[in-house]
Amino acid sequence: VQESAAPAPVVAAPAPPAPAPAPAPVPAPPAPAPAPAPPAPPVVVQPSSNAAYLNNPPPPYPPMSKRLGETGRVIVRVLIGPNGRAQEARIQRSSGFERLDEIALETARDRWRYVPGTRNGVPEAMWFNVPINFVLE
Repeated sequence: VQESAAPAPVVAAPAPPAPAPAPAPVPAPPAPAPAPAPPAPPVVVQPSSNAAYLNNPPPPYPPMSKRLGETGRVIVRVLIGPNGRAQEARIQRSSGFERLDEIALETARDRWRYVPGTRNGVPEAMWFNVPINFVLE
């Protein structure tokens, strides 16, 4: 009788180790907030002296200038306050005649009213060039 060999024991292959659990995904950093839009440039309206309702009279023509035939254009640089009144004034460009320059400066500074300049609708002091012509007719 032949001896039969005992069946070889079935050895199960060791199970592969269970995969380690995947690490939890790291949340992406939040997207940076969009940069705020740049502010709109301010709306600036320059002062004015030509509004009809201001009733600015022309400067008086100096009698001596009339006799001498002096004519010309004076540019007066005026700082117009929020209330429409001149705060400062100086001759920006001379007519070439001191009498005409002086009466133009006095008129623009002391007699005339202005529509003040505004920034975003709010009255603000601003410089303004006021031309004054002296013409003999």
